[in-house]
Amino acid sequence: MNVDAPRPGPQSAAAPSPFPPIADYAFLSDCHTGALVAPDGAIDWLCVPAFDSASVFGSLLDRQAGFFRVGPFGISHPSARSYRPGTNVLETTWKTPTGWIVVTDALTLGPREHEDTITPHTRPPTDDDGDHMLVRTVECFAGHVDVELVCEPAFDYGRTPAEWTLVDGGGHAADASGAGVTIRLRSDLALGIEGNRVRGRHTLRAGDRAYCALSWAEELAGPASVDEADAKMAATTRFWRGWLSRARIPDHRFRDPIQRSALTIKGLTYMPTGATVAALTTSLPETPGGERNWDYRYTWMRDSTFTLQALHYLNLDWEADEFMQFVADVEPTEDGSLQIMYGIDGRRDLTETTRDDLTGYAGARPVRIGNGAFDQRQNDVFGAVLDSILLHTRHSERLPRRLWPVVESQAECATRVWREPDQGIWEARGAPQHYVSSKLMGWVALDRASQLAQTTGNAEKSAAWRATAEEIRADILEHGVSERGVLRQHYETDSLDASVLLAGLFDFLPGGDERMRATVNAIAEELTEDGFVLRYRTDETDDGLSGKEGTFLICSFWLVSAFAIVGELQRARDLMERLLRVASPLGLYAEEFDAGTGRHLGNFPQAFSHLALLEAAARIIVPEMLAQY
Repeated sequence: MNVDAPRPGPQSAAAPSPFPPIADYAFLSDCHTGALVAPDGAIDWLCVPAFDSASVFGSLLDRQAGFFRVGPFGISHPSARSYRPGTNVLETTWKTPTGWIVVTDALTLGPREHEDTITPHTRPPTDDDGDHMLVRTVECFAGHVDVELVCEPAFDYGRTPAEWTLVDGGGHAADASGAGVTIRLRSDLALGIEGNRVRGRHTLRAGDRAYCALSWAEELAGPASVDEADAKMAATTRFWRGWLSRARIPDHRFRDPIQRSALTIKGLTYMPTGATVAALTTSLPETPGGERNWDYRYTWMRDSTFTLQALHYLNLDWEADEFMQFVADVEPTEDGSLQIMYGIDGRRDLTETTRDDLTGYAGARPVRIGNGAFDQRQNDVFGAVLDSILLHTRHSERLPRRLWPVVESQAECATRVWREPDQGIWEARGAPQHYVSSKLMGWVALDRASQLAQTTGNAEKSAAWRATAEEIRADILEHGVSERGVLRQHYETDSLDASVLLAGLFDFLPGGDERMRATVNAIAEELTEDGFVLRYRTDETDDGLSGKEGTFLICSFWLVSAFAIVGELQRARDLMERLLRVASPLGLYAEEFDAGTGRHLGNFPQAFSHLALLEAAARIIVPEMLAQY
């Protein structure tokens, strides 16, 4: 009997696959681009020179779309993997039958020496910047180990195999070119070209060190020796630890996940403009083997308020200001509203295409490049932007002159459209509806605009916007609450939607309001799987797609916050403890969690999940600290 014979029904997230589990990847970043490192030591995802560039290693989405492995020959499972404390530098320890090695990986950063021409900056330059290179070092600390290097780029998401050329007489440097991109590999291992890949192999003995570096920097510069490579690693370690030392991390049992979330969010920040990508990847599936696959390498305006909350909570005011200036820079649409998302360079056109030549992660197709939701109507965007401006103004104690026109335009847009249906916070591709969370964020927009107008002394606008906010509030309470006193998904249904938890997070309803308590309890009891929160029931929601999806991690963290808001602090702690225990082995979160298998689903790592973790942690930590006094 074949125990692995396929059975009819939905694909399991834990079905056998040549693709590593999503949560098993490690995340590297230089705040220009990022990489994912598989447990076997292969770089399976890297786009150069920026987060949203085409991939040069894309095995994450097709096992023939390029990879770059450094590790022991013939061994695929390491003994241990961890980040250097306080950094995004990865250390992987390997045991072989003959010895032990440690491989260290980083997208390196260091002191800024000249203007960046690879990814030009629109924000003022800082003292440190990305080197535009991936550095990998190997050290043998016991016995002897055969170390192998295999570098097989496939440019333009796997479409163009690399053409290699040796560039020195000693066989220690080679250039790979394709699709208009050239990268250079350097190593103290002797390199040989085998078709579309380069290989090197060498036996290291106790005390021996080796390195390799892949560069897309100016003139393809890179370290020329293992000592120079170690110096790059040391500078990168100093950068991350120096950055983290500026953050206000409470001395609490949640300290480690808070630090890892802070480092992840910083790692998803595009230093040249101050933008934050929603996730590193595109098209990791929300439904195993399904079509719910999206490109998240862009900046969502709705993330702005959660980003500002997290950065100010951590006392990272420089990063908060950088992001706020990016928001001020972006170009509005023809009617004055902001798009729901922008490119990390501020571009508006994110036209979606599919790459049907790629298999997709574990067969999940299509692979999407771009995001077709960029021009959707989502009325929640105004509230997110204006709430973030108010947060920023409170912390800086001034409203920058360049932000007041943004306040006026977004308040006017919210006033104009709040009565209209939209696609909602989840970017449903079905028919527009009167989503309660969109109405709620319309209220947030006018409420925050009214407060900002008071800051500028504009009493007339403040009063007008306050009146509109109250009108929206009355409309929601009349049409958006079911007969049992629970906030609906939209006006034409009694179905639940986790996004209405925002009513508590944005102070639309106080924690003592029975409607808030009833909503929190209904979602906890009826919109969960094994205690983890779904964003909605796919069989009750016209989102234009097929297939079931996993629980949304951000929604589960929102429920933690909501429990705390309504006074259920122990329930908040209980759920928080469960959520912290389903983090990846390296403390990272994807977008979703499949409660049935324990697997992560969706793009990875996901900024929104980590931002919600930080807020949930604060909702627990602050009352616990206050109780001590």
